[in-house]
Amino acid sequence: MKTKGALLWEPGTQSGWSVEEIELDPPKKTEATVKLAASGICHSDDHLDTGDIPLDWAPILGGHEGAGVVTEVGDHVADLQVGDHVVCSFLPSCGTCSMCVAGKANMCALGAGVLAGTSPDGTHRIHARGQGVGAMSYLGTFAPYVTVPTDALVKIDKDIPLDKAALIGCGVPTGWGSTMYAADLQLGDVVVIFGVGGVGMNAVQGARHRGAKAIIAVDPVDYKRERAPEFGATHTAATAAEAAQLVENMTNGQGADRVIVTVGVAYGSILEPAQAMTRRGGVLVLTAAAPVLQRDVQFDMFTFAMSGKRLQGTLYGSTNARNDIPLIADLYRRDEMKLDELVTRTYALEDINTAFQDLREGKNIRGVIVYD
Repeated sequence: MKTKGALLWEPGTQSGWSVEEIELDPPKKTEATVKLAASGICHSDDHLDTGDIPLDWAPILGGHEGAGVVTEVGDHVADLQVGDHVVCSFLPSCGTCSMCVAGKANMCALGAGVLAGTSPDGTHRIHARGQGVGAMSYLGTFAPYVTVPTDALVKIDKDIPLDKAALIGCGVPTGWGSTMYAADLQLGDVVVIFGVGGVGMNAVQGARHRGAKAIIAVDPVDYKRERAPEFGATHTAATAAEAAQLVENMTNGQGADRVIVTVGVAYGSILEPAQAMTRRGGVLVLTAAAPVLQRDVQFDMFTFAMSGKRLQGTLYGSTNARNDIPLIADLYRRDEMKLDELVTRTYALEDINTAFQDLREGKNIRGVIVYD
């Protein structure tokens, strides 16, 4: 079919997204075509434009947060049918590789190829200007339709609004899982969360679900600090120094039990103040993506080692998409998870460059592209 999509023709140059006609192939035997209701605007796609995540190929159809209705399935698809409502998972899970079998579906072997520029079989499902187009995370949700591996689709109940369910494909579970799983957060912990945008605000929600005693949201943007208590933050701070003073006062100088880094871009300078306010034996979780070529990090290794702290990286918040996407949808149904409130503004696909500018300026918790 012919449809439209937002493409990067020159990744890493900040040239912006080109909305133009694309051609989408029908699904092969283990794939499905989905009519999307919405797509989230996530910083990971902006990393492709800025070059923080460099690509040596182009063009790419962006977008990896989406939800919609299955319109066609391949001959070998048994677990999905036309009419099913699904969330696109930005990391697929095959269910059979060593990581999936070990319960670490977020580390599935298929995930290694999400920026390879082709579908898992090495071919293209998307074409534009007479050539193949790669899709972000095998998905490419910056288009009203996607043809994707069913390993990247998770079925949800039909009563969940699809425009909100789109967020459960990346930002929500990544932030929520960072506190629920990666941080090993305990009841009564003092938690500091650096950056409360589309990922960090869900880390706040996860800390609330886990029973944290104090949740300190750190963000330089006034709007985000003002909204953070709505999601469960008990305190806010504009800077690391302000947060450190709050932690000092409420812990008698012992430090925060858990510190979560969910900023838009994780530069090396952030780790030292984050680890400095982590208590002895505490956990520092690095969720945010750093520029791929960054190697310089300011870090007091002696204090860190002698204090028995743990630095924990996490991908997808250490969640299991097939279990946690339906779980988060159910929490939303029971008014225990805020999704509606995450959406600050909606956009037409043609306004995608405005949406990313708003992201960079900190105007949104989450911007969402809505399709007809």
